[in-house]
Amino acid sequence: MEALAAVPPFVYVLVAALLAPLLPRLAAHALGIVATLAVVVVSLQTPEGAHVAVQFLGFDAVLFNVDPFSRLMGLIFGFIGAAAVLYSYASSADAVQTGFALSYVGTSVGAVFAGDWLTLVFFWELMAVTSTALVWHYGGAAVRAGYRYALLHGVGGSLVLGAIVWQYVEVGSFLFTANEGIVAGLPAVLAAVGIGVNVGFIGLHAWLPDTYPRPHVAASVFLCVYTTKTGVYAMYRAFPEGHLWLAYMGGAMAVFGASMALLQNDMRRLLSYHIQSQVGYMIAGVGIGSALATAGAFGHVFNHILYKSLLFMTVGVVIYRTGEESLKYVGGLAREMPVTAGAFTVAALSIAGFPGFNGFVSKGMVLGAAHYEHLDALWYLLLLGGVGTFLSFIKLGYYVFFHGEHDGQVRDANRGQQVAMVTVAVLCLVYGLVPDTLFTILPVGGYDYTTFTVDHLIEGFGLAAAGLVGFALLKKPLSKVGRVPDVDAVYNPLAFYGTRALVRGVTDGYAAVDRQAVSLSTATMWAARNPGAALERAGASVDAQDAGGVGPSRLGAGIGTSVLVLVLVVTLGVALLMLG
Repeated sequence: MEALAAVPPFVYVLVAALLAPLLPRLAAHALGIVATLAVVVVSLQTPEGAHVAVQFLGFDAVLFNVDPFSRLMGLIFGFIGAAAVLYSYASSADAVQTGFALSYVGTSVGAVFAGDWLTLVFFWELMAVTSTALVWHYGGAAVRAGYRYALLHGVGGSLVLGAIVWQYVEVGSFLFTANEGIVAGLPAVLAAVGIGVNVGFIGLHAWLPDTYPRPHVAASVFLCVYTTKTGVYAMYRAFPEGHLWLAYMGGAMAVFGASMALLQNDMRRLLSYHIQSQVGYMIAGVGIGSALATAGAFGHVFNHILYKSLLFMTVGVVIYRTGEESLKYVGGLAREMPVTAGAFTVAALSIAGFPGFNGFVSKGMVLGAAHYEHLDALWYLLLLGGVGTFLSFIKLGYYVFFHGEHDGQVRDANRGQQVAMVTVAVLCLVYGLVPDTLFTILPVGGYDYTTFTVDHLIEGFGLAAAGLVGFALLKKPLSKVGRVPDVDAVYNPLAFYGTRALVRGVTDGYAAVDRQAVSLSTATMWAARNPGAALERAGASVDAQDAGGVGPSRLGAGIGTSVLVLVLVVTLGVALLMLG
């Protein structure tokens, strides 16, 4: 076991990623499951404080650092990675796609186990590259979406890198231990905005619903987990004491994401907006900064990875079996897909925060922290986001599984898909019914919170009732809603046409300068070869001007005179340069 923990866990996953495309499909996926489960074992067995220190480009770096936060992230990243690889195999994903997915998992694991900012940003950028490759592998519409995804994450990563370089200038080290978070001022702003791209700050979020519905259904299961949750982890590292601005941004994300999700008919697009909404609760917890809020934020990271991956699995099965992406073309599937419908119900009640399911525990902790800190406006924002979540998943479940009938016979999830979904669903129930199992692995202690109090239960059941009433009132108007544009409907065309105008302006300007330069050089060379003719032409031009443009006048000069004039001009130019 010590030998296993002596190697940073990302190594196991990245080696599996390199080997996967070379192996038969079954062997590739089996190796992926073993490698990701190795991350779980290392996370559990490595003692706190263990680290691997190296010199990287002359700087102190820590490739592998175990503390309560990295342990929690490694534990859930490894487990869900194994479940997603099993689901990928059962969903006909090829070995190359799973190789890309494993490279994405490995770089994410590297980021959360980093012990310094330089290592973190190194894996951060690799995470963007590998996730883009995972999206691109599917082809079709995923290619352009992946290109937009890469551009936006490139900008975000550049801002994070700028913050880290500034941090080094200020404190003289990249190590997390050198300073409590990112230094205040402009570096903190750069870090918040750069990381804000990954977590889906409002205005920087449109890559989520644009990208995640495009690739293979199994790829979406990986994508919904790693980028945003690594972002939450990095946000905590940058702002360990919290910041009120972050807290209110999180509250706004919870409401905005749930509201936009409610208007969607594309199933994976709806789920993608709810990533933004749920990450809003995590960012709110990080922003509040108290022990309860931080514990709630990371408890929600853990729980969200479980139920969100389960939601993408269940919706992925529906797409896999029916070939339909839109709510308008499915319905009545609960009778033919009972296992999928049951797993979806568990995941939907978990994300909505219904009592007895894991989302109720961690979401209640963040709500409780906002209440205890007297952040009433934030508390109401988070409650409103909860109502929107209930509304969205009542809508999704109703139209997929209960409303109407689907044409033709549809088979339920296959055995591998069922094993992956049921395993994750059971954990959603365990962590919801026995909250202490979650509390024991949370990275922060010293808070006082009881899950099943009368007030908390009333809050949970009240949100559910509001969601049911709201759906009954909004069902008919929502059924008439088409595709709703987001901010990318503005900035994508602006970026496209603006970039094209810039490129054309630069190239046309360069071409004009080039034409003039060529013309001038051609005339100069002709004059050097034909000095007599050049002087004659110049003299004729001067005489024509003196005579009012009437008749040319010849100016004759021998070759000797021409050479003398040229030598004088060159000598004068050299003298002026030397004097300068």
